[in-house]
Amino acid sequence: MSEPLLQVKGLEAWYGESHVLHGVSIDIHEGEVVTLLGRNGAGKTSTLRAIMGLTGRRSGSIRYRGQETIGLRSDLVARAGIGYCPEERGIFASLDVTENLMLPPAIAEGGLSVAEIHTLFPNLKERARSPGTKLSGGEQQMLAIGRILRTGAKLLLLDEPSEGLAPVIVQQIGRTIRELKARGFTVLLVEQNFRFAQTVADRHYVMEHGRVVDMVRNEDLNASLERLHEYLGV
Repeated sequence: MSEPLLQVKGLEAWYGESHVLHGVSIDIHEGEVVTLLGRNGAGKTSTLRAIMGLTGRRSGSIRYRGQETIGLRSDLVARAGIGYCPEERGIFASLDVTENLMLPPAIAEGGLSVAEIHTLFPNLKERARSPGTKLSGGEQQMLAIGRILRTGAKLLLLDEPSEGLAPVIVQQIGRTIRELKARGFTVLLVEQNFRFAQTVADRHYVMEHGRVVDMVRNEDLNASLERLHEYLGV
C-alpha cells in the first residue's frame, strides 16, 4: 500500500502540566474517511488539536505527505494543506455568511468555488447576507465546513460535526462527507455517534484515556458491536 497521507506515530501531548495523549499512532491514506471514536475525555479532540499544533508541548512524529510537521506552527500546518473544523465552529458574529466563507486565505489550488459550496449547502446561498451567528446550528456547521473547503486543503479534520444537530441535518452532513470522499478529499472525523460514523467511514480508531486501543474496519463494525459497546459505554 502507498505511504499514508497522514502518519502519526507515538504522539504525546500536554496542556500545561496535564499529559493528555500517550503514544497515539494512526495512519490515514489519501481518499479515506477515518473516525476517532471514544467517550468524552478519551483524547479525540486533543489528537486533532495536536496534529494542528494547537496543544502545548508535543513529542513523537506527525508526517503529512511524507514531511514531518510536529515542529511547525499551527498556521504552517494549515498552509501545508490540513483544514481543521473545531467543534465550536468558530463562526464570526460580526461577519455575514459570505464574509465568513471568504475569510480564510486559499492555501492551494483546487479549493471549491463559492458556487460549488452553495451546491453542497444550499442553505448558505439562501442565508448569504445573514450574520454568521444568526444561523441554526446545522447551518453554522455547514458554514464551518464550507469555509475550509474553499481554501484548497485536502485533509479535513472535523470535530463532532453531528453533535447536537437534528437527524435530518445529520443526514445532510453525512451526504456531504460521502460527496467529499468521492471528490478525493481525505477526512479524519471525531465522533461519539458510531452509528453516524458507520455511514461515512472506512475505518475507526477507538480511543481511551489518551491512547488508541483498537482499530475496526467499517465492514467489521457490526461484528464488533459488543466490543464497541464496552469501549463507548452505549
